[in-house]
Amino acid sequence: MNEYDEAVLNCFLEKQLQLFPEKIAESIDEAEAFLEECVAVVVDSVDEVWEYFDEEGVDLEEQNKEDILTAPEVFEVGDGRYLIVES
Repeated sequence: MNEYDEAVLNCFLEKQLQLFPEKIAESIDEAEAFLEECVAVVVDSVDEVWEYFDEEGVDLEEQNKEDILTAPEVFEVGDGRYLIVES
């Protein structure tokens, strides 16, 4: 199932340099292919971002939920959702 709608793909295209030193994708199709290849995840809330990192074994003891949003692999889509891209 394709979870990368236009808003998510445009978000990645616009903000990809927060995670990578150079552009990975130049078009919607390239962005979609990259996100599918690296199995990027779209979540619906800050709580779900937290749960994702917790399930991945990231030590969150000294973090608060808002701080986790500053991680370079977390992209705010702008509609309440977040894209998480593992590099």
